[in-house]
Formats: sequence, C-alpha cells, structure tokens
Amino acid sequence: MSESRIEVHPDASTLATAVAGELIARLEAAQASGHVPQIGLTGGTIAEAVHREVARLSPSSDVDWSRVVVWFGDERFVAPESPDRNAGQARRAFLDEVGAIEVHEMASTRDAVDVAAGATAYGVTMREHGAGQFDVLMLGIGPDGHVASLFPGHDALAVDDRVAVGVLDSPKPPPERISLTFAALNRAESVWFLASGDGKSGAVAAALATEGTVNATPARGVAGRDETIWFLDHDAAARL
Repeated sequence: MSESRIEVHPDASTLATAVAGELIARLEAAQASGHVPQIGLTGGTIAEAVHREVARLSPSSDVDWSRVVVWFGDERFVAPESPDRNAGQARRAFLDEVGAIEVHEMASTRDAVDVAAGATAYGVTMREHGAGQFDVLMLGIGPDGHVASLFPGHDALAVDDRVAVGVLDSPKPPPERISLTFAALNRAESVWFLASGDGKSGAVAAALATEGTVNATPARGVAGRDETIWFLDHDAAARL
C-alpha cells in the first residue's frame, strides 16, 4: 500500500478545479499510451463540483470519453430515477455531456430484487468488463469516517470474498445500499480521497492519524497501490 499524500486547497471551488484537471491529465496520458483507463466515481457535494469541472474542462482536452470505463464505489438502492442515486448525479453533471458510453451503474430497485442480488450482479459485471483494477478511484469520506458505503462497526467491513456487498442498515438514509468491498476498493493504482468543509475535518484527521482502527474509521482501510492522495480544502484539513 502507498503512503498518503495530502494536497490542501483554499476552498471547495479551487479543490474541484484541481481534481478535475488532474483527472483529465491522467486520462489523456493513459489514452496517449494506448491504454483504456478505468475509473471509479463517488457521490456527494464535492464530487458533484468535481464532475461539473470535468464537464467544463473536457471540451478543450484530448480525452476520448467513449474510451473511458466508468464504475461506482457505492450506490443507493433506490428507484432508477431517484435523485439519491450517485449514477444519476454523475450522468447529469458530466457523463452524458462528455459522451461517456461505457458506464457501469450499480443496480436500482428496478434491476434487482434486493441489495444482495444487486451486489452479486455488480461483481459479475466487474469480472466480465473490468480490468482487475482501477487506474483512478475517487472516494469521499463521511463525517463518521465511512468510505463508499462501508460504515463504522458494520458487518460489511469484514467481507473480503466478494467484489460488492449489500448494506441493509446504513446509518444515514437511504438505508439500503450497494458498496464495493475493501478487496475491490484496494485494487486501484491511484486512490483519491475528496473532502471539503469543516464537517469532514474530524474524520480526515482520524483517517490519517498514526493510530486508529478500520472498524472505527473505515477510510483507513483503503489505499492505492501506487499512490493515495487526499485532496482537501482548508476547512477539511483544519485538524491535521
């Protein structure tokens, strides 16, 4: 696992622009070498800001979004049209606008009978269409230290024999979710944590502390094989 690198930006807007620019640069380099990059997206307020910046910057870039494979770290198990879905947010913010076509969404309530079936189906899809790893995996962190939909103290933290797991009792709504497991999240060359606002500062400090447990702060359990970067604004970094 890689050591963490921390980048602190003045505010959320500057942070979003920096992350979007770095993502585009990585994708350009990968495609220039003949590689088809695979990326993992997250949800949340700062992720949406990043996505909108990607949409703004992409037209002047050399990224061919039809040759980028897109995955999601977790998803809310709700109706496909629900505004709670990470995939819907990402599509509205940038995926549809830039012409991404190989987008692998996690199941909605229309696609699977329950979260367990949805998680199993996503595992099958990743094995069929994935490359065995992400080039870039973007993740948020909750105020409680959760990552994807892996929450402190939950049984899903111990699942290591599957790509994805169903979560039935999320402490924040909606209660039913599908999440990649640590085994899948840690198959990333580069992991980027995105955090903005003072409400995330305690969790960020706990995740980066010398001592602590994954059970208490699940974000401690994910790192990139080559690099782990924490993209923070000033408020999120306040307790470091």
